[in-house]
Amino acid sequence: MEQFIVSARKYRPKHFKDVVGQQAITNTLENAIKNNHLAQALLFTGPRGVGKTSCARILAKRINQQDAENAEEEDFAFNIFELDAASNNSVDDIRSLTDQVRIPPQTGKYKVYIIDEVHMLSQAAFNAFLKTLEEPPAHAIFILATTEKHKIIPTILSRCQIFDFKRIGVLDAKNYLKTISEKENITAEDDALHIIAQKADGAMRDALSIFDRVVSFSGKNLTREAVTENLNVLDYDTYFGMTDLLLANKIPEVLNAFNVVLGKGFEGHHFINGLASHFRDLLVAKDKVTLELLEVGDNAKKKYLMQATAASIPFLMQAIQKANDCDLNYRASKNQRLLVELSLMQIASITFDGEKKKSANYIIPATFFQSLSPTKKKITKILVSKTETVKTAVTAVVEKPKPALERPILKNLGRLAKEPSKYSLKGFNKQKDTKKTTVQENFDNHPKDAFTEKKLQDLWKSYVELLNKKGERSIASIIGTDIPTLGADFQISFTVPNKLMQDQFKKGRPKLMNFLREKLNNYGIAIVVLLNEAVEKKFAYTPDEKYKKLKEKNPLLEKLRQAFELDL
Repeated sequence: MEQFIVSARKYRPKHFKDVVGQQAITNTLENAIKNNHLAQALLFTGPRGVGKTSCARILAKRINQQDAENAEEEDFAFNIFELDAASNNSVDDIRSLTDQVRIPPQTGKYKVYIIDEVHMLSQAAFNAFLKTLEEPPAHAIFILATTEKHKIIPTILSRCQIFDFKRIGVLDAKNYLKTISEKENITAEDDALHIIAQKADGAMRDALSIFDRVVSFSGKNLTREAVTENLNVLDYDTYFGMTDLLLANKIPEVLNAFNVVLGKGFEGHHFINGLASHFRDLLVAKDKVTLELLEVGDNAKKKYLMQATAASIPFLMQAIQKANDCDLNYRASKNQRLLVELSLMQIASITFDGEKKKSANYIIPATFFQSLSPTKKKITKILVSKTETVKTAVTAVVEKPKPALERPILKNLGRLAKEPSKYSLKGFNKQKDTKKTTVQENFDNHPKDAFTEKKLQDLWKSYVELLNKKGERSIASIIGTDIPTLGADFQISFTVPNKLMQDQFKKGRPKLMNFLREKLNNYGIAIVVLLNEAVEKKFAYTPDEKYKKLKEKNPLLEKLRQAFELDL
């Protein structure tokens, strides 16, 4: 049986062109070798698994190959010395190293000393190394590698040429994993490799280790579902589904979905952080300029663009703020699950009844979501009538007489089903609506003069201006969202983009009807409110968008800007 070699070792870079995501450093080192412009002390610093030691080994081989005639056939392994400073960090180890430095190489031009994890050297060892590092022999080159540059004393740093290795980008790591998958004859979904690259957090070695683990789990076919299951990460579909529920104000479904997440073994802190990142990605997807910051696969990017159109910028900003507050308070909370649930309920209440002023921590009342079992719904529907009818209805629905203990339950159920008190705000509004619906006017004998669509639209605009003067800006903005059209039999059609605006328009429709009837001298008109969620009002947020809207209203503004050479 052939011995298995992990991908991190099997695919360790052997040439500078194989190093992923460090093109600036590899090009600099390549040019320094060609132009004989290489420093005698180099310090490679950066996060783990980004190619520091690999670049040091490649550089050590390339230095001597530059001057050799048969570079590929020559073995310069005897000229390369690797020292692990984590286990050889004493003064004696450094003194032994400085004694070896004096001896020139037998073959080749340089002896290269690679000291890995150099920050682990003791203070005395650093001081013993100072003189040799400052004035090394002409045949010696030192390459130091570390993940913690701040632990190295300044006198060492000042004697080295420092190369800062960066974290490997998600797309670079994904493309490299795709190359390895093709070499290993593994079929891998793009989203699956993208999740692995994200989980690696900028370290190529970690990405290869995760890749090996997932391949062992799912075989030669890597799917997004298999990767998320094996790595125990929350799939982005979870956050898409949760966001849809939050936008729809469905608090009971939101709490059930969060319970499912907890049931899978995920911590609430991990979930709320992921949800905040999801809101951030939706905010990024709303503008073409920032779309490049969205580090996701092509399939996921389409989903983000689709959901970003449904989520408004004010909603996303408030949602991010609430998720961030939950993140900050999570560790100090005594009841962490309750904290996350409250945050989710507050986020789900942001877009609820948007025309009413509410506090920053507003939560939709539980009575709004009150739902009963089918039997109780049937009883409640019958109990809505008067008290005498209630008693008859309960007897009709309940098949057999109830014991004495169950009578209070039916009594309370009947009380819940009764009309609200006339002294409460809900009861007052109920009576007000009832009066409105009961009084129906008959306009058969009233005038019905003909009018044009242009005249209708002019009166419509004047009514919007009238509302703004009265301070009723909320209903004015809704009426001004679209231009009405005139149909047969004096039927006026008006389109709104969402259900909330449709409900608000219907409340203000009677006053609008009275205004139009008097001005048009036509009492046969009717206004039909249409709902078209595909319609989206264009708001100007950036200075460039504001200028374009002003230019549409007054084209002479562009000539003024050009005449005075003004900037936007």
